[in-house]
Amino acid sequence: SKLHMNVQVIHIDELLDQISSIMASPSKDAGLKFMVERGEIQHLYFQGDALRIKQILINILSNAFKFTMEGGSVRFRTEEIPSSESGRVRYRFVISDTGIGMTQEFISHLFEPFCRSERVNRVEGTGLGLSITKGLVDLMGGKIRVESQLHQGTMFEIELEFAVADGKQKRSPNADEGIPEESLEGRHFLLVEDNELNMEIAELMFRNEGAVVTKAWNGQEAVEIFKKSRPGEIDVILMDIMMPVMNGYEATKIIRSMGREDAKVIPIIAMTANAFTEDRLRAKEAGMNEHIAKPVDVNKL
Repeated sequence: SKLHMNVQVIHIDELLDQISSIMASPSKDAGLKFMVERGEIQHLYFQGDALRIKQILINILSNAFKFTMEGGSVRFRTEEIPSSESGRVRYRFVISDTGIGMTQEFISHLFEPFCRSERVNRVEGTGLGLSITKGLVDLMGGKIRVESQLHQGTMFEIELEFAVADGKQKRSPNADEGIPEESLEGRHFLLVEDNELNMEIAELMFRNEGAVVTKAWNGQEAVEIFKKSRPGEIDVILMDIMMPVMNGYEATKIIRSMGREDAKVIPIIAMTANAFTEDRLRAKEAGMNEHIAKPVDVNKL
């Protein structure tokens, strides 16, 4: 599927503030020290896709949180570095953690689509869709590199370059994501996700948009919650695929086969870290309407 870029004028500090506030409470819950640092920045306004930039940075920050033990720290630093030509601005984002680190072997496969071999140990962290993150960085003509040693922590360095914009064309502050077709205000989501951090980030993003969120931690819980709900009470089900107890495909099949009218028509959207073609086909066969990559793009939703 082709990724669509939505370019607008962005103020670098506003973007960083949004990322920091989304990540603040997950870092507290994980018992981590989260440090946001800002180096020298000359050009504050640039033209870019705010949502895609957030996806890249939140994705890597989420991983840093996920693989750093309680009491550890995650540092997020942004600075401007010399650009390739005038009229352009180049930012360097550095995300470093004191986490479990990775072997060189593991790093060499880090940005490949998640391989489905049984050998991949869950603890080593399959990396939340880093192949997608790499794809987004490439799409923007940027660079991403990683340094890590087992038990010594990890450092990601991302460089992205944009056209400079002048602040005069700044839109109203709440036009942050372009104008969504429809707001999510008051919409009721059933969010099915087994990873606490992913759940928390998705929930924060939806609550920000004024949506109501009910959480289920596996397919079985999702089926129970839907069964107990009044017809029409839940507007959309966002269903993770890989979950313990009952996976997203099974849960969707069960919901679709319930005798209720709304069970046949409620939109069920697969949340995938990797949008493989075979996943898409399986999702459709199971009765899902669409799939969306994590972290979820609220506009797209």
